[in-house]
Amino acid sequence: MMSDLLAVLAMMTGAGILLFIRFWQSRRRRQWLADALTALGLVALMIAALTWLGRLPWCDCGVVKLWYGDAYGSQNSQQLFDPYTLTHLLHGLGFYFLLWLILPRRVPFVWRLLMAIALEATWEVVENTALVIEHYRAVTASLGYYGDTIINSLGDVAAMSLAFLFASRFRAWVSVVIFVAIEVLLFVWIRDNLTLNILMLLYPLESVKLWQIGAG
Repeated sequence: MMSDLLAVLAMMTGAGILLFIRFWQSRRRRQWLADALTALGLVALMIAALTWLGRLPWCDCGVVKLWYGDAYGSQNSQQLFDPYTLTHLLHGLGFYFLLWLILPRRVPFVWRLLMAIALEATWEVVENTALVIEHYRAVTASLGYYGDTIINSLGDVAAMSLAFLFASRFRAWVSVVIFVAIEVLLFVWIRDNLTLNILMLLYPLESVKLWQIGAG
């Protein structure tokens, strides 16, 4: 438990330091290089923290796949992308509008993106602590969930970043429509989505768990 807490604190502290250094150096030349290095630094911190938590680099089945489509299968959260990757697209849409609401308009887009990457990377670490994994196993249909592989977390960060970029290029209503469409698709397809995920994490309902298990 203490090791997990230290991993989360290290991720949060490291992300804060990287963002502070980047913003402090905002007037220097080659800002694109500084932005890229900051993003890579955030991802490297996440990889280090996940390794600290004992997460495997890739599936212990010995096969690396770009996509694994069975949300209740043994390789879910073990390959690069899976049905739950779609919830991380929703993270990107949500982070974009959250930061748009709370930050001054003068804050550059790339700074917002770096903040979103920091948030997503930190969540990946929190999500893979023993406490959260056991909570998921106890109160959701994810009875066989033992945490993400590192490549799966990288896929999640990539999906969030892609959706964040998408949200910046299109009108808000387009993102809202896509958000709702993905939620409905996941609800029908795997009997889960971001809304239910949050609900079961914060206020688990046995009736929802039993309904979800029925999809297995």
